[in-house]
Amino acid sequence: MPLHPQAKSFLDLMASFNAPDISEAGAFAARSGSHGEPDISGPIDPTVRIDNRFFTSSTADTYIKVYTPAGSGPFNALVYFHGGGWVVNYVAKYDAQCAALATMTNSVVISINYQKAPEHKFPIPFNDCYEGLEWVIANAKALNIKSDKIGVGGDSAGGNLASAVALAARDRGVKLAYQLLIYPCNGPEYVDSSDVPNAETFGLTQRGMKWLWEQYLNGPADRTNPYAVPHSAKSYQGLAPAIMFTAEYDVLRQDGIDYAAKLKAAGVPTAYIDCPGMIHGFFNYGKYIDEGINIRTWIAAEITKVLGK
Repeated sequence: MPLHPQAKSFLDLMASFNAPDISEAGAFAARSGSHGEPDISGPIDPTVRIDNRFFTSSTADTYIKVYTPAGSGPFNALVYFHGGGWVVNYVAKYDAQCAALATMTNSVVISINYQKAPEHKFPIPFNDCYEGLEWVIANAKALNIKSDKIGVGGDSAGGNLASAVALAARDRGVKLAYQLLIYPCNGPEYVDSSDVPNAETFGLTQRGMKWLWEQYLNGPADRTNPYAVPHSAKSYQGLAPAIMFTAEYDVLRQDGIDYAAKLKAAGVPTAYIDCPGMIHGFFNYGKYIDEGINIRTWIAAEITKVLGK
């Protein structure tokens, strides 16, 4: 379908700022810009308790936010990894999304503020996320969560990290309830060619995504490591059920379509939709794009199906 009018209006608004592409701006300037408009995702559910915490990973004291819904529990849990190309963004920009999912899925949501590239390349962000999952499992009783109802999720680069954590969990004998993958970037090869669909004009660009991969990976060898590039995994059998969506006007769309197909071919229960008329990042733009809020209903329904209640 055509680009959604709200998505077009949002892109027009962004274009009015005349900001350079992230590949030209660099990490410092892009980070400065990413700290603007903290309410861009819409209002925050006031019934959710939000706590600021830290856990000690193998390389740092890592900041996390814990979103606990109303009620007595015990609750389900979602360990969430935010997007931003492994380079930008921070957990507070996801307050609205995480609080909403906490209420809608009766889950404690734990959002991990992993260390960022290029200062901290792979595997450090991945390790922060996996060790965050381990911390949640070890502290399940204190968090008032059910240890057998823990899922992982993330958007964009966070979707990559969630995919990688799901692969590592399988490999290390940790059973997850599900993996929530929101337009993930799981293979740099999808932005390598000269004819990539949606390469320009829809927010995240091909050159921007190529630059972000360069910030995250150390070199060619990382392209064959499935914890860095999930598309390079030799097998997807035995992975946690997947809940996944892509956006029609997204440079990462084919990446996501193909990853969902690989999961399905391996027998992984996979709920997948492509969101018509939408752009990369729309999940974060609920203040401007209604579907950024509406999609939460689909996510919550699919999580509820997987959890069996």
